[in-house]
Amino acid sequence: MSRAPTRTPDPGWTDPECPVARALDLVGDRWSLLVVRDAMDGARSFTEFQRRTGIARNILSDRLRKLTAHGLLAQRAAPSGRRQEYVLTEAGHDLFPVVLALRQWGERHAFAPGEAHSTLVDRHGAPVPEFAPTGSDGTPLDAGTTRVRKIR
Repeated sequence: MSRAPTRTPDPGWTDPECPVARALDLVGDRWSLLVVRDAMDGARSFTEFQRRTGIARNILSDRLRKLTAHGLLAQRAAPSGRRQEYVLTEAGHDLFPVVLALRQWGERHAFAPGEAHSTLVDRHGAPVPEFAPTGSDGTPLDAGTTRVRKIR
């Protein structure tokens, strides 16, 4: 498992000791996760991100800058050599289970029965199985079977 680089604590953290709050401070707005989603789906250029999301140029510029500054995206020269493109870093790729869980939650709770929506499929075209976290003994985990422990 990779670790985030050591950083000076940000005095603006919403809840400095909570990993959920810190993650939300980094990617918790609507646009950041949609940019990450589209990068996972192959978007690389500013124009592609804008076309796919419909995001305003100034907001997209801000989100790309923020995601790059926090190590979720990296810039590199595009194959043409004329422009820069954005690619997911290891930390960006590590958001896949988060995006998957949100997608599957959305499929269950954000659509009326029978309403059309997209679905994620594996390389064979089969729907991705339901994401279900399990404990060290293989039993399903949920809010009733876990607790938070502070680490100092």
